[in-house]
Amino acid sequence: MTSLRARLSFLGKLGALLLFPSCCEICRTLLVGPGERVVCRDCLDALRMTPSPFCLCCGRFFDGSGESHLCAACLERRPSFARHRSVARYEGVVKDIILVYKYKGFEVLAGALGDFIIRNLGGEDDLWSGLEAIVPVPLHPAKERNRGFNQAGLLARRLSQRTKVPLVSRRLVKVRPTSAQTSLEARDREINLRGAFRVRKPAGLAGKVVLLVDDVYTTGSTLRECSRALRQAGVKEVRAVTLAHA
Repeated sequence: MTSLRARLSFLGKLGALLLFPSCCEICRTLLVGPGERVVCRDCLDALRMTPSPFCLCCGRFFDGSGESHLCAACLERRPSFARHRSVARYEGVVKDIILVYKYKGFEVLAGALGDFIIRNLGGEDDLWSGLEAIVPVPLHPAKERNRGFNQAGLLARRLSQRTKVPLVSRRLVKVRPTSAQTSLEARDREINLRGAFRVRKPAGLAGKVVLLVDDVYTTGSTLRECSRALRQAGVKEVRAVTLAHA
């Protein structure tokens, strides 16, 4: 029996080595700590919330010190979502881990990144109070098949597990492929996404307060277009959360 257990333990460790790298994808140190996979504990512990004032509506970080307040753009015209918050700026170890998660296919990082959101924004009642559903920003089906997973969907699932707010996936859908947003200017991003999202079976979301989840906020065009589709489907209020603000 002891020999069998040792053999199974060895096979388990061998399987983990085949599935996951033996060195941290960020700092390249050996992954030897309990439960360490893909990224070492020290790099995960280096994830920090940005201590900066921010826009109370769109969540854009301001340079310098002072109180959080509405930015000029939100004072002039409010977006289709009620409030958005990012945990940190898209830089340093935050950016590095998101890139590893998103483009190298390491789905296992969704748990740690979801916990990063909860750990730093979980006490903000304006985001969580009265929530009735958590909805991920969708990928077009062809892109999701190519990537193998939807990074926003896995983050949303983790937030649902931690908050006990129901996850509602596959209702907000992307109905047409679009050019990569990273290659476009702000105005072109809006045009690129116009009409790209739709809500299926809207009765299940009508009248509800929804949290929209994505990985990175840049100009806000994706969140605005998704929020517009949700509001048109009868959603009462859309709030949004992302890992980082580029």
